[in-house]
Amino acid sequence: MNSLYDLAKHPAKDTVRMMTLLLEKVIHANDLIQATHTERRKSITHTNSSTCFHARSIPSISIHAYLTRILKYCPCANECFLAVLVYFDRMSKPNSARAGLRIDSFNIHRLLISGVMVASKLYSDVFFTNTRYAKVGGLPVSELNVLEVEFLTINDFSLFVTLEELQDYGDQLLSLWTKEHLEQGILSDDELTAPIRRRARNLSIDKHADEHDRILV
Repeated sequence: MNSLYDLAKHPAKDTVRMMTLLLEKVIHANDLIQATHTERRKSITHTNSSTCFHARSIPSISIHAYLTRILKYCPCANECFLAVLVYFDRMSKPNSARAGLRIDSFNIHRLLISGVMVASKLYSDVFFTNTRYAKVGGLPVSELNVLEVEFLTINDFSLFVTLEELQDYGDQLLSLWTKEHLEQGILSDDELTAPIRRRARNLSIDKHADEHDRILV
């Protein structure tokens, strides 16, 4: 079965669930690398903490809960979430100017709120103020402003993602989700043939959300 991810009609909340599955795998692998190389642990910690995305401690809110919160209070389209994954891949690759950024439990939340904010400004017809993103993300707006600049800098201010890239990342997410759940016997093939196959050309924005409660990351 080779179902295509539908950019326009796939529910954003399901995209968040699939995105969580992928990110948790990446973070688990990177956390293990740090934990199993004890003789290098100090230098690795220093490398990650040298970026402004690195928190002093791991936030208590889960990745899924954090993404769901962002979707609820700062709604955005699937394209924004997929673009964030593209940015993460670019940031993780080393170049002549910098080492690749290791995405782990200490920096994922700040990377997510920064990435969604940046992607929304580029791909959404409607986006919110930095103050709102900061409140939803559990950060002071002054800190989020710094994170935004750093996010842009690490990406060399090159934020354009083609429709083909977005579709490819969406297809990979759906494939991973399908594979995981078929292996666990949670879903059948028939249940996974439902996603509509038409590809998107335009973005859609959900209605403005209610007021939010406070969290800290």
